Amino acid sequence: MVVGWTPDEYGDVALDFALAEARDHGHGVVVVNGTKGDSYVDDRYAGSDAIAALEERLTASGLEHEVRQGVAPDVAEQLVDVAAELPASLVVLGLRRRTPVGKLLMGSVAQRVLLHADCPVLCVKPGSTP
Repeated sequence: MVVGWTPDEYGDVALDFALAEARDHGHGVVVVNGTKGDSYVDDRYAGSDAIAALEERLTASGLEHEVRQGVAPDVAEQLVDVAAELPASLVVLGLRRRTPVGKLLMGSVAQRVLLHADCPVLCVKPGSTP
């Protein structure tokens, strides 16, 4: 199972759902945190403290897990590639509300993952419970 994770409420809800699904189906979890590296600061790219907290949470879950963090030209492609490599049974993403203009100018990682992943994709919003 692959989780597109960011150190915010969207990443938290995606991780909650992924851990629940992994427990229910006896799978491990691969958490992917990526950035395009095109800006000096990317709030969605986790620092060492956030990664350490994530590792603690994953260890506490008791599930087999791996964290992958990297810089790639396209974060959606990075997620799709990891899902294909494993191969994953599911990709889980947290959805954020975007304006139509924001989608046009910056694209949508979730939309590209939905269109290109070979496995099912679960998109969840903050406030949802697994």
